[in-house]
Amino acid sequence: MEILNKEKLKEVLERWKEHPSITGLMEKFDQLQSYTNKSYKSLESYTRQKIKESKYKLVELPYIDVKEDPVRPELDLTFRQTYGRKILGLRDDEGDISAIVCFAFTDEVPKTVEELKKFSYDAALKATHRAGVQGSIAIAYTVWAKKKGGGRAIMNQVYKRIKKSNHLNRLVTLSPLTKMARNFHIKNGAKELQVNETSQNFEYDISLEDWETALVKAKGFLNAK
Repeated sequence: MEILNKEKLKEVLERWKEHPSITGLMEKFDQLQSYTNKSYKSLESYTRQKIKESKYKLVELPYIDVKEDPVRPELDLTFRQTYGRKILGLRDDEGDISAIVCFAFTDEVPKTVEELKKFSYDAALKATHRAGVQGSIAIAYTVWAKKKGGGRAIMNQVYKRIKKSNHLNRLVTLSPLTKMARNFHIKNGAKELQVNETSQNFEYDISLEDWETALVKAKGFLNAK
């Protein structure tokens, strides 16, 4: 990670060096990582945005109206909840579900819904021999917003959760072959993985960044005068 303003970073770290817990320290580093890569008019505006984001909560949904899904309304509720597949919603600070994303867990990247079904089924069967650990790839095969900004917010929250996962090492989409889907994921930081006959795959990089792998050096950095 290239730090855009090293003096500002050092100043903020100095302010936080007495933080009581390593969990809190890592959280601050996560914020700093975002701060150095995004354009905010001030640290205050950045902090306001982070406070807003902290009010979001990912929840597993037992029921949705699949007809609301603008991407794959033909996939029924049973499909979305069997063989380890999940429906996640983003609850906002008003208690409303502002966005929904549906996941399948696989060991291969699917190019079609048929492959998605087969790969997630295979991963579910393997999970019975792996203490319930199903698949290493999280496939987001549909996402939509119920409120403005919800789509972007839910992908940010999903990204954070999967990055912390012990067994998931990739976050990939199975997206429709539309410009809207492409723009949405590229804008959110994903990279085009491949374009298929009837779909396209985008991948969010969840590998640890330099600042995370170098976290053990943080104490020395924090003591810098």
